[in-house]
Amino acid sequence: MSKNKIARKLLRPQPLGLLIVLMLTGVSITGAGQANRLNSQSGLLRVCYDQWPPMTIFPTEQSTGRGVVIDMIEQIYTAQGYRLEYYEVPLARGLDLVAEGVCDMLPEYLFSHNAEKGFVYAAEPSFEYTSAFVVRRDDPWRYQGIESIKGKRIATGLGWDYSSMSLDYQGYIDDVKNANFIETIAGYDDVVDRAFHMIKEHRVDLYADSDLVLQHALNRLHLSDSLKVVRPGLEKRLVEMPIFSVKIPTEKREQLIRIWNEGRVSMKGKKEQKLLKKYNVMLEADSS
Repeated sequence: MSKNKIARKLLRPQPLGLLIVLMLTGVSITGAGQANRLNSQSGLLRVCYDQWPPMTIFPTEQSTGRGVVIDMIEQIYTAQGYRLEYYEVPLARGLDLVAEGVCDMLPEYLFSHNAEKGFVYAAEPSFEYTSAFVVRRDDPWRYQGIESIKGKRIATGLGWDYSSMSLDYQGYIDDVKNANFIETIAGYDDVVDRAFHMIKEHRVDLYADSDLVLQHALNRLHLSDSLKVVRPGLEKRLVEMPIFSVKIPTEKREQLIRIWNEGRVSMKGKKEQKLLKKYNVMLEADSS
């Protein structure tokens, strides 16, 4: 991935389902601005989001949950009388749809002072994620800076960028001298699962990601007997922010951002913990 969170890919094919939804709803790319104005006037909030369990999840027949952040957004905006409509898309497509005005917002995007045009950030992050590592349960290894990973076989995804959390870690992965120790996993939605199984099978030694993502995957894959999450992770937190389309009229956009900012502050503490518990994960401070 580039310029975005661990375990998220920027370039993936656009699902056919999105095209069908756009056709059925009468929304076209060329008519995005007009559609967005109508949506904002009617109290309909269109949310684009990509898959990053447990924070954002594409629901299935077996599991209807949409993830911690989506549940949070729904609670905040429905309390203000909004109806929400979801577009389950790859991240790159979601960014395009926000810029074009088809979607009003995308709930999580890496904060950057040099962000692309077409959207504005809210003031309150969705989350500030700490990272962690997964290793085999009998492995006493802990991360103690870049020297501690030398000689370890590391799993990562094709094109993923950890530099916002650790320039040293990203530099180590990118250095061709370390190529024999880096296992790059290609693919879209199953990279985390494959990394976990590769660690269990002794094909690699460790994998870094958001602490919450690792907790969720460990529980979902039922690998707690074989693997464990170890902390501390990389040096910096990953700050993810909601973004809002500049196609929304200014007054309406400022209102949507204000609702998010105030609502997110009100969710901290017990409400936030309740949502995390729903997906069987907890913040690092609560897990010690």
